[in-house]
Amino acid sequence: MIAKAELHVHLEGTAPPELIGRIAARNGVALPPGMLAADGRFHYTNFLHFLETYDLAASVIRTAEDYRDITYEYLASVAQEGGIYVELTASPDHATAVGLSDEEHYGGIAAGIDDARRDHGIEGRIIVSAVRNYGGENAVRVAHHAAARPHPYVVGFGLAGDERVPPTEFAQAFAIAHDAGLGCSIHAGEWEGPRSIRAALELPVTRLDHGVRAIEDPKLVEEIADRGITLNTCPTSNVVLGVYPSLAEHPLPHLRAAGIRVTLGSDDPPYFGATLGGEYDVCRAQFGWDDQHLREVTTAAIDAAFCDEELRAQLRARLHEGPLAEAPAGATGPGDNGE
Repeated sequence: MIAKAELHVHLEGTAPPELIGRIAARNGVALPPGMLAADGRFHYTNFLHFLETYDLAASVIRTAEDYRDITYEYLASVAQEGGIYVELTASPDHATAVGLSDEEHYGGIAAGIDDARRDHGIEGRIIVSAVRNYGGENAVRVAHHAAARPHPYVVGFGLAGDERVPPTEFAQAFAIAHDAGLGCSIHAGEWEGPRSIRAALELPVTRLDHGVRAIEDPKLVEEIADRGITLNTCPTSNVVLGVYPSLAEHPLPHLRAAGIRVTLGSDDPPYFGATLGGEYDVCRAQFGWDDQHLREVTTAAIDAAFCDEELRAQLRARLHEGPLAEAPAGATGPGDNGE
């Protein structure tokens, strides 16, 4: 089993309906109407409807304990598939909407990371994400807050949501995050095409989440490769949401063949029937990638991770040792529960 690392997964979107149900019961709230289909799965009909369903599920996540459990259960599941590192995209806007403080929000996630490291030898860090459709001023607020109140597990800043809102509206937010030493990534090239990606590349980003529609512009593909920008791709998500009709028509192998460094992510696993291990399996089965190709995917993720260099070196060592090796000595977090 090949060691795996993931840079593109949304924390609230990792919680399956069963866990959301347990959390809702614990918090004494009813499940939002319309969130689930008759078969018990999350219900949505298109991308914008998916965003609405995501918000409904996130609305029942209300305590630090909830965030701890979601984080722990996801990291434990990834570790079972050979995962050694995950950067979890967390949304302060969703936490704020239910009245959580930063201490509760990040403290709960950090507790889940620490417990998963202890029990399963997997490491995790946090990317703070602004919600695109909330506008540029809100993104500036999120970035300012992250810059002014650093947390040892928060290593990056990102932007998710409705891609129809152009990257240019978020230049100030990304400048604030970059100046504070946070790694920067942005969703681009999923629903909007090359023009959106070019605008995103004007920001201080080293990674694009998705970015696959760059394939429509050969010069853009060449630029991404030359600049060493990493694409955090999610093939299953792209097919389920209809970005591409099938895996056979997905451009990932062509992007990789053009010299672009790519990683694999599950995006929002229970919504799309994806797992990190499943994405590696997809690439093996659909694209013919062998063990060496897949190790290069993990290497790309470790190289592009926003973690500190000491942890990066530990992850590289584990990649060579194998995913089931014990975590190296000293593979601990910055503090007890990240505090």
